[in-house]
Amino acid sequence: MNSPHSDSPAAPADDSAPPFAGLTPERVLDALDSVLLPTGARTDGRLLPLNSYENRVYQVGVEDGPPVVAKFYRPARWSNAAILEEHAFVASLAAREIPAVPARTLEGATLNEFDGFRFSVFDRRGGRAPDLDRTDTLEWLGRFIGRIHAVGALEPYRERPTLDIQTFGYEPRDYLLTHGFVPADVRETWERAVSMVLEGVAHCFERAGDVRHLRLHGDCHPSNVLWTDAGPHFVHFDDSRMGPAIQDLWLLLPAGRADASRALTDLLAGYEDFAEFDSRELHLIEALRTLRLIHYSAWLARRWTDPAFPAAFPWFNTQRYWEDRILELREQIGAMQEGPLWPV
Repeated sequence: MNSPHSDSPAAPADDSAPPFAGLTPERVLDALDSVLLPTGARTDGRLLPLNSYENRVYQVGVEDGPPVVAKFYRPARWSNAAILEEHAFVASLAAREIPAVPARTLEGATLNEFDGFRFSVFDRRGGRAPDLDRTDTLEWLGRFIGRIHAVGALEPYRERPTLDIQTFGYEPRDYLLTHGFVPADVRETWERAVSMVLEGVAHCFERAGDVRHLRLHGDCHPSNVLWTDAGPHFVHFDDSRMGPAIQDLWLLLPAGRADASRALTDLLAGYEDFAEFDSRELHLIEALRTLRLIHYSAWLARRWTDPAFPAAFPWFNTQRYWEDRILELREQIGAMQEGPLWPV
């Protein structure tokens, strides 16, 4: 496709190049125009990068209309089928008036491609972080998460993985060890700590028993909930996958067992208006927190060849980093042994 903003053709694919090396501002605008022009709209040259490390996300100005948000997907992370599966889930939520932001259908598709980059376009939705100290806010969030899960339980994902001890525990541990990210002088100590916490995670899953897995938001922390006077709307379903319902609740809990118990009570008061909650999943809160810690280290390691990551996370892979992770994992051993968090 010819490029009205660029004087040179797209660079050839290079597996050794940074994943977004060819995604210049001109190419972003060209990509948007390739799907907007057939609708009678076009970009106006304004381009604002938004906070995202996994993908590249931009607010793009549109002539005679509100700006849109364009998400350019990290190459090779998700298959097209997996991205479209997420799009279909979010669209089904929006169709039921659940405040999630679906990808626009442009040129007959929600997933488009331009010069080797896959991208989607979304309506721009503003908002602020929710006030999680308020009971009414937590109940409101709980109601909408319950509605998301009621839809998520209707059918499974077939292209996306499940959040479990294998995908978030053993596999990322093995990646870090195989690729030599853990320094030699702390490797044995870190490996022993990970082994102990994964044993604890396994015990937590055994105590919880055979809990139901359903389609989740997957990364429902406060930054992925935008609040307005009309209430919340949920964004960034990029990490959506199968898993236990508690995954979308515990990330909204504050630190400290007493405060977390009160917040959990408020969340569940709203949640159970629309979906039944299995209390056995409370055994999984600290186990899921532990898996997230291991997975996060491996996520940084996998992305280290992307120049955005060393710039944003300069402390990663330092001696101090791994020493702190060992202490963190040891604390999680105690947290899992302490027993599950219960509502007050």
